[in-house]
Amino acid sequence: MIGRLNHVAIATKDAIAASKIYRDTLGAKVSAPVPQPDHGVTTVFVELPNTKIELLEPLGDNSPIAKFLEKNPNGGVHHLCFEVGDIYEARDRMKAKGATITGSGEPRIGAHGKPVIFLHPKDFVGTLIELEQA
Repeated sequence: MIGRLNHVAIATKDAIAASKIYRDTLGAKVSAPVPQPDHGVTTVFVELPNTKIELLEPLGDNSPIAKFLEKNPNGGVHHLCFEVGDIYEARDRMKAKGATITGSGEPRIGAHGKPVIFLHPKDFVGTLIELEQA
């Protein structure tokens, strides 16, 4: 059902500083920061030949990333994102398998402008999973 790994999301207090590490130290291509107010984050994408890294900086105190950083003050891996062909089919299949869809359970538009859902970490070995329609 799942397709390729779309990105690994890393929470950070400072996406610009983090992006400099990937750009200046590792030589990666890095996007400009983009505020995502609907999600409470600013995103920066590090493009790699086979996937991306999404740097997530909190956008306000109510950001889910701010809460994550309270528990993990140095930052860290926040979630893995996998591509799926049909987000509604994926959602229904996950529900049928007993997986917990976070939020309302309805797909939302993610940072790439495509529908996404998130699967609760308790069902996936402690890892938050994002499914994004390819």
